[in-house]
Amino acid sequence: MTTSTDSAPLGLLTGKVLFITGASRGIGAAAAHLFAAEGAKVVLAARSTDALARIVATVREHGGQADAVPLDLADEAGIRAAVQRVHDLHGRLDGAFNNGAVGQQPGPLHTTTATDVQAQFTVNFLAHWTAMNAEADLMRRSGGGAIVNTSSIGSWRANPVLPAYGAMKRALNSITQSAAVSWAPEGIRVNGIAPGATSTEMMAEWDAVTPGVIAANIAATPAGRMAEPREVAEVAAWLLSDRASMVTGAIVPVDGGASA
Repeated sequence: MTTSTDSAPLGLLTGKVLFITGASRGIGAAAAHLFAAEGAKVVLAARSTDALARIVATVREHGGQADAVPLDLADEAGIRAAVQRVHDLHGRLDGAFNNGAVGQQPGPLHTTTATDVQAQFTVNFLAHWTAMNAEADLMRRSGGGAIVNTSSIGSWRANPVLPAYGAMKRALNSITQSAAVSWAPEGIRVNGIAPGATSTEMMAEWDAVTPGVIAANIAATPAGRMAEPREVAEVAAWLLSDRASMVTGAIVPVDGGASA
């Protein structure tokens, strides 16, 4: 059976103002194109301003609405300023896809340095904490919204090759669910997605450092292949849409059965 990762737009996100971090490549870039095609006004954030400019131009060429803001997720004040930029542009925020992350130098726990752990904490946990709170503050002004955080199937089990990365993603799952319970009465839904092996630049970089990683991940995936970035973004789009109005506190696997 031939598998297609493309689908005709359904207007799933029509009229929504959505903020995407890590939007310059991989899943974030795929989300930028998909969310815009589904009718959203997207504000894209990442460190790579050149890549963001190209994505914004492409979205606009196809009739979508997109803007970009430079963002270093290691800069707490910068995160809050980027979310404020969404308000400056559109006056509200309906949804946020917190997808930005930094990879870990592969290696077992005893070779993982304090510097590695601090980098993982700053970008893969604290940045999400800061972004979620800033996003929720803005959403409250217009009656609610939805937040989706990108976790990993590596957060659910031992992760001996990427121990700091797995630990911070597990912590992200916890605050995702805590926020979902805390903010549900205010009309703010908070969910996570947990991708498995996905055909992104980060995955290619990992395989370059540790040859055989991609092959091993494919072998461990019942679907027999890696996900395409758009396939992961499709799940985030649904969670951000009104179709998922009763879904909050979920960490949804997008892994071709690898965690089953």
